[in-house]
Formats: sequence, structure tokens, C-alpha cells
Amino acid sequence: MAASATSKLLVSDIASVVDHVPSNYVRPISDRPNMSEVETSGETIPLIDLQDLHGPNRADIINQFAHACSSYGFFQIKNHGVPEETIKRMMNVAREFFKRQPESERVKHYSADTKKTTRLSTSFNVCKEKVSNWRDFLRLHCYPIEDFINEWPSTPLSFREVTAEYATSVRALVLTLLEAISESLGLPKDRVSKTLGKHGQHMAINYYPPCPQPELTYGLPGHKDANLITVLLQDDVSGLQVFKDDKWVAVKPVPNTFIVNLGDQMQVISNDKYKSVLHRAVVNSDKERISIPTFYCPSEDAVISPAQELINEEEDSPAIYRSFTYAEYFEKFWDTAFATESCVDSFKASTN
Repeated sequence: MAASATSKLLVSDIASVVDHVPSNYVRPISDRPNMSEVETSGETIPLIDLQDLHGPNRADIINQFAHACSSYGFFQIKNHGVPEETIKRMMNVAREFFKRQPESERVKHYSADTKKTTRLSTSFNVCKEKVSNWRDFLRLHCYPIEDFINEWPSTPLSFREVTAEYATSVRALVLTLLEAISESLGLPKDRVSKTLGKHGQHMAINYYPPCPQPELTYGLPGHKDANLITVLLQDDVSGLQVFKDDKWVAVKPVPNTFIVNLGDQMQVISNDKYKSVLHRAVVNSDKERISIPTFYCPSEDAVISPAQELINEEEDSPAIYRSFTYAEYFEKFWDTAFATESCVDSFKASTN
């Protein structure tokens, strides 16, 4: 696709020339952000300090994981071990990709094919959805890095080096988190990790331009993540909201922390003890926003099912979900294009 044709599809190019939201971005009245009803103060998601995770207070921190995962499905972490300079460089190169290089370089990577392992696109799934979202994104597969790094953008010149360093650091963090979450379920610490086959890791660099009428549209509408666990890096512009106790709660960015949320695969493995949680991204009229989620997931051929240790028919704890491959699940997730908030229910075990 030629750059000139592609640019007309990217919201970043539309945003620079319009003073109102084009009709294909306008949500039905019943499906708009309604910011007046969003909780912006008071309750927030738990903050877990990982500094003593490997020390004498480990049991207490594991209990914090259990509470956060069972009650919220979302939590923040600090003292996470990812160097501050690595984070800063990653955010800078993300901004440079979307803002400081020629359009012709950026759009070389455009594709609407959801199966491509490196691609620039917009909205969520432009081939399926009826209303577009106010977001452009660069999606990258990044584990094993050597399998994908040569297809990543080569500009900015530091992009591959910086992104590889960041992805490697975040993967190490995720493996630590998976051990803690596994223990918090009463399982051996390597139990969750062992269900993931060869493992998979994707990243998205999300770019949300200023929006002239943010009350009419979403950056991303309410959805649950299809993967196992997501580690979110965001700049200092608010936009993330989490659905808790029948209301939307705004999650304010906190410097030097990550936001972590559980995905559908963790809900299945935990046999519904932990839940994947509805969340969304809203936009604003004043500032662009950049967020960088890392999606950690099973490899495509991994077979996912509830952990056997959490199933006990005699104690009325049957397996809630059937076994399936992650490839089967992920394909259905992309095809729904957020038409439903979650596709996990369609993988429940038969009750007949």
C-alpha cells in the first residue's frame, strides 16, 4: 500500500487536519465514555512493592498478589528491577517513531493483516470493526527476539537496540511475576510458566493523538486482554480506566511504576479464582498519549486449561473451561474486534 493511501487511514494524520471527529469514529450515544460518571479520586488499584519479594517478607507480598489478583485483576508495581534509563529510552524511541521521523518511514510497516508479526496499524481490527478507535499502534512480536528483530523498524536508528533491551528486561520481570502469582494460587512457583509451551511475548506501542471531541470516541473501548498477563508502561497523560464495582475508575500514571493486569489465559488457568478485567483507554483534546503494553502469552501450540490442582469435583470445584490451544483462542479474539467484551465464555466446558 502506498504511503499516500496509508496515511489517510492513520488517525494521527486525520487528527492533524480536522476540528471534529469523523463519523466513522463516533460511538452510539449509549456507548460513549460519559466521563462525568468516571471515578477520578478515591479508590485506586493496589500498589505492590517488589523490593522484598525475595527476602523475609515474601509471604506477605505473595498475599498482596493474591488479594490484588482476586479482588482487582489489576495492580501497580514499584521497585520492579527494570532500569529507569531503559524505560526512558524506550519511551523516547516510541515518541520518535510516531512523531520525529518522516511519514514515509513510518508507513512502510503498515498492514491490516492481524497475523503479521510486525505491523503498523490503527484502531483495533480495521477489517472487522464498524466504528474506528482513536489510536495508531506498532505491534511487535519480541520473543524469541532473534526470530523477529530483523523485521522490526530500522528507523529511528536506535529502535532495535533500545526495544530489544526493554523487551528483555520486561520479560525477566514477567517471569518473576508469574512465580509470585503461581504461588499465590497455592501452586508450585513454576506451574503457570510451564503451561505456556515455548512462551510468547508481544509489544504494542500505542499512539493516541489529541482528539477534538474526546467525548464521542475511544482510544480503545472496554475489553479484556486475550493473553496471560500484560505489563503496561505509560507516559504521564491519563487515559487508562478500569471497571470495578460497576463503575469506571481512572488510573492515574505514577512515575517509575508499571501497571499489570491479568488476561483471559490467567483466568482459565486459575479456574476463575482470578479474573481478567474490563478496561479501556479514553482520549483528550489537549495532549497526545503514548502507552506501551507488553503482552506475555502462551506459544500458539500451547494447550491451555484449568490447573489440575485447582479442580476438585467432590468439593464442587469442577473445571470451568475446556482445553484449547492458544492459537484457537487468539484467532477468535481478533475476529470479535471488541464486538463482545470478552470471548472467554465461549471456551467454557459443556454443562450438558
